[in-house]
Amino acid sequence: MLAIERRNEILEKLQTERRVVVSELSQFYDVSEETIRRDLEKLVVDGYAIKSYGGAVINENSNIDLPFNVRKNRNVIGKQRMAEMIASRVKDGENVILDASSTAVYIAKALKEKKNLIVITNSIEIVMELLDVPGVTVISTGGVSRDGSFALVGPQTDRMIRSYHVDKALISCKGFDLDAGFMDSDELHANNKRTMLKAARERILAVDSSKFGKSAFITVGTLEDITAVVTDERPGEEWLKKFEESGVECIYPE
Repeated sequence: MLAIERRNEILEKLQTERRVVVSELSQFYDVSEETIRRDLEKLVVDGYAIKSYGGAVINENSNIDLPFNVRKNRNVIGKQRMAEMIASRVKDGENVILDASSTAVYIAKALKEKKNLIVITNSIEIVMELLDVPGVTVISTGGVSRDGSFALVGPQTDRMIRSYHVDKALISCKGFDLDAGFMDSDELHANNKRTMLKAARERILAVDSSKFGKSAFITVGTLEDITAVVTDERPGEEWLKKFEESGVECIYPE
């Protein structure tokens, strides 16, 4: 196993268990404790973990973006549910924009049976996922590669997106607050998502229940900027009331 693969697995373990122990990881991976300490030191330097006696604990700072491969494997069932609900609303022959979120990858997978569909995206992962799918044309926005996110971002990405007018924009977020709106941890990603929303007739926010009530670094938009919210669990009454007052459709599993 490569060191980066081991560190990603340790980070996933931290996300689930909140704490890891050097001696236990050493036995599990059959490597020296010094090797594990170096792995943890790298996670500490990157901002994902905080040193503790005999190991490390998760850094709860939600402004730190996890590696894409880690995010993609979190709450898989919830993301699949949201993807299925969104795919049921996408019609054959439509044009859609997908952002570079891990949730959008699951949406892309759920769209593979559509016919005459055009998908515009700044996600390298989604381009690869849909590249040879019959009935789906995938258009890459171009842009500057973003380390660890499999995304293309920046002003060039915005310029490309602004040249299109699509049926649906499908984006996700890192945090969702009743007053502040929906947020992201990265300014370039946030700018690109705003541009995607402006290019679309229907603007759908796919956000799992763990993001409700959470904040992140920069606001992407407010309820006025979207037409629907898709989530994996029924939101609380306060949220449902706010959606209704704002004219935003809320879709969740029955």
